[in-house]
Amino acid sequence: MQKQSKKGFTLVEIMIVVVIIGLLAAMAVPAFQKVRTTSQTKTITNNLRQLASAADQYFLENGVTTVASADLVGAGEYIKAVNQVADEVYSEDIEQGTDIKAESDALGDLTVAF
Repeated sequence: MQKQSKKGFTLVEIMIVVVIIGLLAAMAVPAFQKVRTTSQTKTITNNLRQLASAADQYFLENGVTTVASADLVGAGEYIKAVNQVADEVYSEDIEQGTDIKAESDALGDLTVAF
């Protein structure tokens, strides 16, 4: 008589492992999306604060009340670069005493008052 080898996994065991992995992935993906959205929102808010700070400095140095955001960003200017993380668009003109806004299709509108 020959003995049959019992090595290996059954189809049911493999299916259970696949289902468990699928459930774990289904729980992890929404959590990752939430963390990603929160991170993008905080980055945009930080960019807006940097623009507000640079605008304040520009207003003090030049004695004006309006500045184009393009004049604040770039080599030798007040901010080296504004990194976009969610295809957001920042206010083109900044007026002293008004809110600076960023608009993003993915995240909506964000505002920083200064």
